[in-house]
Amino acid sequence: MNPTFTSIDAPWWPAVYILIAGFVANDIWRILGVVFSGRMREDSEIFGFVKAVATALVAGVIAELILFPGGSLARAPLWLRVGAAVIGFAAYRLGSNRILVGVVAGEVVFVIGWWLVVG
Repeated sequence: MNPTFTSIDAPWWPAVYILIAGFVANDIWRILGVVFSGRMREDSEIFGFVKAVATALVAGVIAELILFPGGSLARAPLWLRVGAAVIGFAAYRLGSNRILVGVVAGEVVFVIGWWLVVG
């Protein structure tokens, strides 16, 4: 029997299934990364490739959230989502490249804009 999301009729099963599936899909790669990272030099070509792919994936997720949001975020106008991202990035650069500064600035702009526009 292959366990599926609905194969066991117990209230705890969906949570266990999600935890197992999440581990297999995500954490196994983290473990492999830790195992193999000790053998890699930081200036190696493969490390540069992995870093570029990871950066591209994060940028893609951010772009999707801004340009094609789902749920409640879709109610915010595009200019507000883009503006909050731009101001967050500017704050990050002006704040000595501190991620927390950029995230907080973007969030503050978005929340205030949401409150003023969407209400």
